[in-house]
Amino acid sequence: MDAKNNEESTKQVPIADLKVDPTAEELMDSPAMKPYAKLALAAMGHKDVGPVIKEIAALPLEARYTWRVASALKWAFADFENLNVVADRGTLCQEDLDRLVDLLRLRPLQFCMFLAALFGEEQMETLISSSVQQVKTIRAKRRTSLGREPEFEED
Repeated sequence: MDAKNNEESTKQVPIADLKVDPTAEELMDSPAMKPYAKLALAAMGHKDVGPVIKEIAALPLEARYTWRVASALKWAFADFENLNVVADRGTLCQEDLDRLVDLLRLRPLQFCMFLAALFGEEQMETLISSSVQQVKTIRAKRRTSLGREPEFEED
């Protein structure tokens, strides 16, 4: 990724100009999102959110928005293997790599916002910083044991 992913590239966009991914639109229209849509409407309309919060509080964990996000991450990384990513990176054309960058550009920010909303900013920062440090430690150990970068190399 590049410098486009920094604070200066963040800009305000009128709601009417937002583009919604068809999958996201489908998810927003799902019955599970109805209470959250009502919450957003109440909050934006400066109305009492209490009744909607009670409705959300009554939902089982598996019917909640946070569960949907966490479950999607679980499935996305259930069989994660960085060697596969390295193999793809080395074999994709530039156009496909650019498409991946566009797809992933905002995901780190969104994930941090998700963690901050769920656990608070301090805990989010601790989790992210700790994860970055763990990746660096793991890669350094692999470098030491392999005597090279822990990436796939063609013969």
